[in-house]
Amino acid sequence: MQQLINNKTPKVCILTSVHSAFDTRIFHKEVRTLVNARYNVILIAQHNKNEVVDRVKIVALPKPKNRFFRVFTTARETYKLALRQKADIYHFHDPELIPVGILLKVLTRAKVIYDVHEDVPKQILTKEWIPLYIRALVSKIAFLSERVSSIFFDAIIVAGKDIAEHFPASNKITILRNFPLLEMVQRNKKKRQNAKGQVILVYAGGLTKDRGIKEMVHVMDYVKNNVELRLLGNFDDLSLEREITKNASKKVKFIGWVPYEQVFQYLREADIGLILLHPTPNYVIAFGRFNKIFEYMAAGLPIVASNFPSLREIIEDIGCGITVNPLNPREIAKTIEYLIMHPNNAQKMGENGRKATLKKYNWEIEKERLLSVYEKLMEKV
Repeated sequence: MQQLINNKTPKVCILTSVHSAFDTRIFHKEVRTLVNARYNVILIAQHNKNEVVDRVKIVALPKPKNRFFRVFTTARETYKLALRQKADIYHFHDPELIPVGILLKVLTRAKVIYDVHEDVPKQILTKEWIPLYIRALVSKIAFLSERVSSIFFDAIIVAGKDIAEHFPASNKITILRNFPLLEMVQRNKKKRQNAKGQVILVYAGGLTKDRGIKEMVHVMDYVKNNVELRLLGNFDDLSLEREITKNASKKVKFIGWVPYEQVFQYLREADIGLILLHPTPNYVIAFGRFNKIFEYMAAGLPIVASNFPSLREIIEDIGCGITVNPLNPREIAKTIEYLIMHPNNAQKMGENGRKATLKKYNWEIEKERLLSVYEKLMEKV
């Protein structure tokens, strides 16, 4: 439990110029954890208005017109709004806000936390909007930027062990993985039966090439059973959206973005969860950062996942699914058909995943790491 500072509740300002106000990791996990621990939390994020939600004061950032405005104009506005809050702790979530974090550290007496969700240097290597011939250089610059700037920050939170290795060995670093909320796990015990007798496949996340959207849609051309694929998420590429929606079969349902509280309702109705990430440098070793795989486990779904060593190790250890070549729709389809034809095996996989989530892979356990970071910082305020 946090301590009072000069007889007042410590003020925390959470900053993100990239994510929406109700981002799963930021709002539903970290912010709510801090509010329940009686911190006074202000969240600066993209939103349509200033308001208070669940005791959280949301200060709205307008959605930027494009990437340039987000990096420069939105970041500058984020800094101005943050400075006005006069917080005891500033906690920012985006690499483009590193200059903002440094300024807040230098110009205020507050503590500053950098929360790293992705392996940004590896992520840059597959960014199509960056010219191929300079991606390696930009990646190295990003790596050095994070590493050098870390000396300014009081704490660094990372979503996986692979990211922690970017930073100098230090007691500043805390690994905070994207495990599901236990309340969601406990609330969704029983599966609803599908009235049409269909087998429901589900994917929840961004609809992008590197997350396997093309392969998932193509799989439906090979699956022979009465199967429906439900995609929960949005496209970030208009041309890709047009291509996919034009060629997708009627078995594919584009649900769109779904609020976090409703995601588990869709998972309850599903039979198999898909996570078919491409073997990009950012994904191959990023086990702890894939919150969707843990949500599938929490919902008791057998999982069909990419055959990366990090994913294969956890799935085979728990016995909660089957790994496949994510670039081979025919192999994926055969695996799905195997699970359909062996319902007892599929059920056992789902039960194994759910038990593991209840016992180990849940936010109730993970959140103690976050509170520990804050308690240590409060001792130094």
